[in-house]
Amino acid sequence: MQALDAIDRNILRLLRLDARMSNVKLAAEVGLSPSACLRRIKLMESAGVIRGYTALVDTANTGATIAVLINITLERQTEDHLDRFEAAVRRHPEIRECFLMTGGSDYFLRVEVENAGEFERIHKEILAKLPGVLRIHSSFSIRNVLATRARPSR
Repeated sequence: MQALDAIDRNILRLLRLDARMSNVKLAAEVGLSPSACLRRIKLMESAGVIRGYTALVDTANTGATIAVLINITLERQTEDHLDRFEAAVRRHPEIRECFLMTGGSDYFLRVEVENAGEFERIHKEILAKLPGVLRIHSSFSIRNVLATRARPSR
């Protein structure tokens, strides 16, 4: 696939806001015919630019109400240490997100828990046993400010 142009970037922006938007509406928003819009989406999917679609879940209604944000510092930052850590993280669905970072810590993780006791279990059974971990710094969120933004109109 060639480099993304302004229309492709606009399609991606709109899909990030509402991935269930109809192709007809999306095409009208970006100034294309529905067939041309769908063709661009399919090209971005086949090229791996769009890797998939997901549902954003209101965690207040699912029981997992507290987001815990975790900074992890590894003992060493060699390729082998990074690879082993990342492979171990992938085996734990409790870890919702994992970012390799620059700055003071090596990784930034997000988990969701119902209470402090559940986080204590995750800390003892998972985080503390991840390979190469030197330091774990955790912060409990109070609320997600952006989760309250107005939903896009359909």
